[in-house]
Amino acid sequence: MLQPAATSEEHTARMLRLACRAIARAGLVTAFGHCSARLDADHLLVGPPKAPGRIQVGEACTIVEINAPLPAGVLGEVRVHQQIYRRRPDVSGVCRFYSPSLMPLSLMGKVPAARDVFSAYFAPSPPLWLDTRLLRQDELAAGVAEMMGAARGIVLRGNGAVTAGSSLPEAVALAWMLDQAGRVELSLHDAGGSETAMRLNAVQAADLGQFAGREVERLWDMLTAEDQEADG
Repeated sequence: MLQPAATSEEHTARMLRLACRAIARAGLVTAFGHCSARLDADHLLVGPPKAPGRIQVGEACTIVEINAPLPAGVLGEVRVHQQIYRRRPDVSGVCRFYSPSLMPLSLMGKVPAARDVFSAYFAPSPPLWLDTRLLRQDELAAGVAEMMGAARGIVLRGNGAVTAGSSLPEAVALAWMLDQAGRVELSLHDAGGSETAMRLNAVQAADLGQFAGREVERLWDMLTAEDQEADG
C-alpha cells in the first residue's frame, strides 16, 4: 500500500533533526546549539531544546512565529533566528553552533580571513560580534542580525557562531566551512604566519566562494551519512 506523502512541515522537521545531528556529528555542538528552518514568511521550525546530537528519530519540533514572542519551552537564543529571518527573505535555514576553532580566535579578536576555498565563502571575513552577553534579549539578537547583514555567517566573541543559508543544508554546510576556515586561521596563528600568509583578492574569493559544484549536496551527504532519517 502506498504511504501518504509527507507534509511540508513533516519533511522540514525531518531535515531539521538531520541537521541537528549532523552538526553534532561534526563536533560543532555539544549540549548547546540549535538549528531552524523557515516554514513560510511568518513561521520557522526549531529543533527540540536539548543537545542536538541527542534528538531522536521522529522527535517533535516547534513552530515559532517570526514576528511574535517566543513560545514557552523554546530556547531564548532562538531570538537570533527570528531576527535573521525578519531581515533576510533569502534565508531558509540558520545554524547556531560552537566551533572549536572559532572560539579561541574570537577571544583574540580574530576571525578567519579569506585565504582558501572554504574561507572564500565568507570573504573578506565574517563579522565579529564583541558583546559577550547571551542572545536572550530581543535587542541583542537584533544587533547580531544587523551586524551580520547579508553575510553568510557571523562569529560571536567567546560564544560560537551563526550561519544562514538559502536552505537548511546550506546553513549546515556553511557551519562546517566556517569551522574549517577557523582551523586554517588558527593553524597560521600558531605557526606565527597569520600576518604574512596570503589572502585572496575579491576576484579570487568570488570565484572560489560560489555554490556551483554541488558543494552543499556533497557536504550534506557526508555529514548525514548513516543517519537513520537520511534518504536511502
